[in-house]
Amino acid sequence: MFGKKKESTTEIDKEQLELIKTAQKRIKQKKRLYAHFVIFLIGAVFLILANTVLGIGQTFRPFDIDWFVFAIAIWLFIFIYHLFSVFITSKLLSKKWEEKQLNQIVAKQKKRIAELKDQVEQDIPLPERKSLRAPSRKSDITIIVAAGENNSIGKDNQLIWHLSDDLKRFKNLTNGHHIIMGRKTFETFKKPLPNRKHVVITRQDNYQVPEGVIVVNNLADALDASRTDKQPFIIGGGEIYKQAMDFADKLEITRVHAEFEADTFFPEIDMANWKEVTKTQHQKDENHAYDFSFITYIRH
Repeated sequence: MFGKKKESTTEIDKEQLELIKTAQKRIKQKKRLYAHFVIFLIGAVFLILANTVLGIGQTFRPFDIDWFVFAIAIWLFIFIYHLFSVFITSKLLSKKWEEKQLNQIVAKQKKRIAELKDQVEQDIPLPERKSLRAPSRKSDITIIVAAGENNSIGKDNQLIWHLSDDLKRFKNLTNGHHIIMGRKTFETFKKPLPNRKHVVITRQDNYQVPEGVIVVNNLADALDASRTDKQPFIIGGGEIYKQAMDFADKLEITRVHAEFEADTFFPEIDMANWKEVTKTQHQKDENHAYDFSFITYIRH
């Protein structure tokens, strides 16, 4: 409580700080001007007394003017210039004026850039987001998932079913590859899976993982960390699948032929973007409580 109070009293709004600095600067300027005015008055009186009472000085012959009058006139000119600088120049050419001019120039440039951008987009339309994929990439990003007919994939951070053939398929396909996952999916493992490079996506700072596990903050960094793998696998959870659908080249789906109550779902597969290339059906038996199919899709 005391810490927050101290923080609130010590923090000064940036704009207010600028106003304080400007006010302090103006006060100093006016103090110097006042000092100049006082010195000017005292100096002028001194020069007059020096000439009239003490008889110091002589007439400035070219203009037939007493020299102290000429000196006072020059000094008066300097004082007027100082006065003009403090009350006129500093206002017209202040930092605020400079910022105003700069903002006007920046606004003009932004407007010009926007016009050029619109012109470019008219001449050369930008590609859709889904086509923005690195042409030089040699790896096939693969999503692997088991999902029910209603795209259910999990509840309470756990699998809804146990299909031994599906687990064997997962092991065979991902063996020797990078597997990319969210933090919650990683935490469902008792320990890292053997012979696979784990890449975990989390927003948590200093997230503790076993040695050899790579931690990143987003999917782009996860794909970059897996760039040496010809076929990295995205293995969940729901939000990671959703983000990866725009970048994946292949889908390895175990479709469980039943609908389940769930809190995590796989995104809908848009068949305008995907082509089914293989499908293997499995009937339920003593080791499998549900009918299911192994289906492979590739992007059009």
